[in-house]
Amino acid sequence: MEKMKAKQIISVMLTLFAVFFGAGNMIFPPAMGQLAGENYIKALAGFIFTDAGIALLGMTAVVLIGTEVSDLGNLVSKRFAIILSVCIYLLIGPLFALPRTGSVSFELAVRPYLTEENIWWVSLIVTGIFFLLTYYFSENPKQVVNLIGKYLTPVLLVCIALIFFACIFMKKSSYGPVQYGSIGKAQGVYEDIPFFQGMIEGYYALDGPAGLVFAIIIINAIRGYEVKTKKNIVKYTLICGVGAALILSVVYYMLTYIGAVTVTPFANGGVLLHAVASDLLGNGGGLVLGVAVFFACMTTSIGLTTSFADYFHGLLPSISYKKITAIVCIFSFIISNVGLNMLVKVSLPVLMIIYPVTVVLVVLSFFRRYIGDKRMVYILGMFFAFCVAFVDGMQSVGIFLGPLTELCSHFPFYNLRLGWIVPAVVGAFLGMLPIWKGYRNE
Repeated sequence: MEKMKAKQIISVMLTLFAVFFGAGNMIFPPAMGQLAGENYIKALAGFIFTDAGIALLGMTAVVLIGTEVSDLGNLVSKRFAIILSVCIYLLIGPLFALPRTGSVSFELAVRPYLTEENIWWVSLIVTGIFFLLTYYFSENPKQVVNLIGKYLTPVLLVCIALIFFACIFMKKSSYGPVQYGSIGKAQGVYEDIPFFQGMIEGYYALDGPAGLVFAIIIINAIRGYEVKTKKNIVKYTLICGVGAALILSVVYYMLTYIGAVTVTPFANGGVLLHAVASDLLGNGGGLVLGVAVFFACMTTSIGLTTSFADYFHGLLPSISYKKITAIVCIFSFIISNVGLNMLVKVSLPVLMIIYPVTVVLVVLSFFRRYIGDKRMVYILGMFFAFCVAFVDGMQSVGIFLGPLTELCSHFPFYNLRLGWIVPAVVGAFLGMLPIWKGYRNE
């Protein structure tokens, strides 16, 4: 009988948590908590819904259909499956998420202790070491599960818990560089729509597309425990996925609470965390945070690198896994040194466009029994979502497309950056019309 032991399930849960919980996940909740104030619980609920919730939904969709994101894309066509997979792997890999793990590790764990004169060359050294370690640990992907689940993740959780409990029990102060007090009033949009604003923050965390990619890691881990049948693989993927989502939720609560009780305003969640850790835990506070950030970024970096190399080695078997890993680590090292702010500025609009498309495909995949071979349901649903998301993405960087922007601004939820939802539904229903019967999967 195929049955995983409790110890094995916990190990896979921790692994899944670790590969999801990266740099962005550690930075967004504290900043959100500070702005949400008394509404931080509502904002946190929205964040969890679109972060852990969509990621779990994506993993479930993949495991029900096959084993990887290309199986999901095959609902449209084989050609689309390749395009979708390549786009997702590139965007959450070396073009954005991977370099961000290196740059955040440097900026939050090392940069606060540097002067302006030596930032550049120290950044090269730190990010160089970071991606050398990523390459080393990713070279043998079979060891990743044990390495992360048994050793790295518990250290990360202890570090975050130390900061959280120190924030609760240590004496608060209304003086000094960091001021503490009771949870304040909500600011800006968090006063009126805290849940929906929290959803937007979770939307930007980009764990939805990552869920499609990381599914293969968990599937392989479960198979490694001699679970072979489809039914049991789905069962344990759901169990481990829900468990990881619960762990994420607890950690997000800790980080959001830290921000909610901090009075002193900060530029972002990373700066806030570093200041709080240093103030509450003394000279060791920065070190505790540095360890937490390092492991959060490293575990995500390993997960992204192994997933990226596995996929592209399958796509291009003539290039070895080891060579692909080396290329992606070198490329990420170079990009990470352009600076965190530049990475976000350049990549965020693109990610805003891709994310809705993947969400639409994931949601529609659960209705494939009713959709059958009507692939235009997927095509039109994604296309309509893409059009609105493209307009929104351009507007986010100050590019207005005249009548198109004006038209889209009237769509429901557009002011919440969710204006693509209704058009996607309309597109899916149009795809059900009998006029598309001539189309087949290719």
